[in-house]
Amino acid sequence: CYDEGKRAAEALIADYHRLHGLDTRVARIFNTYGPGMDPEDGRVVSNFITQALRGEAMTFYGDGAQTRSFCHVRDMVRGLLALGTQDGLAGEIVNLGNPVEITVRRLGEMVAAALGQPLRIELRPAAVDDPRQRRPDISRAGRLLGWAPEVPLAEGLGDTIGHFREALSLA
Repeated sequence: CYDEGKRAAEALIADYHRLHGLDTRVARIFNTYGPGMDPEDGRVVSNFITQALRGEAMTFYGDGAQTRSFCHVRDMVRGLLALGTQDGLAGEIVNLGNPVEITVRRLGEMVAAALGQPLRIELRPAAVDDPRQRRPDISRAGRLLGWAPEVPLAEGLGDTIGHFREALSLA
């Protein structure tokens, strides 16, 4: 349903551009994280940080070998502003995300290391429809916007952890 909803929305937006000349632009946003996230939003970055801060084991759905890529909110905002403000982009659809892949296990290790804790995990079965790999192709964003992510994951996790400590009153 999630994927189909996004495709339907893009089709409607493309039709408004084609039929009514509306200046539309679509950003396909991939795995954004950073300060301002809700610690309880259920995504893997927030889950791992929140669990580790509470002294709990990190929940891995599957074996942790599946890959993901994470884009810091500062990079995402830069990409969205570029897409929304540059001339000549009416009707464009652009992927915004970070193409650097890491395994879910490596993400857990990075969170644990940033907190100075040993990695503790609890394995659970993977969701049936969980993809093994998620990595955006951002070549159009580079070509059309001159955009690429800049914030390294280790740096972004540090400021996200700081935000979560405050949000969870663990500062």
